Amino acid sequence: MIFGNKQKGKLGEDLAAKYLKKKGYEIIARNYKNSYGEIDIIAAHGGYLVFVEVKARSSEDFGRPAEAVNTHKQRKISQVASGYIHVKRLYDANVRFDIVEICDGQINHIENAFDSYIRY
Repeated sequence: MIFGNKQKGKLGEDLAAKYLKKKGYEIIARNYKNSYGEIDIIAAHGGYLVFVEVKARSSEDFGRPAEAVNTHKQRKISQVASGYIHVKRLYDANVRFDIVEICDGQINHIENAFDSYIRY
């Protein structure tokens, strides 16, 4: 069966959410959107509000999936997170940015994958 990119992305996000739940994460939101963009998963874990970017690839032919989360993408994710924090008035939240990469059927969870660009 051949999947399009959107279907692969949805499948990857489903696997990532299931994986995070097993690790004790509380999934707060999926595919949260605002005027800045979208965040795949927002979760709570260990006193942190965790914003998770999911990257799924069928192979490493073009590098590791996490490598696609470049500085530009990190800023975008941070902007969306900042908007979420503002709307929910969670100014005192401890925030962390994780990446879940799925490649060749393997899940790799990178906690605290990058620093925040959030500005209040």
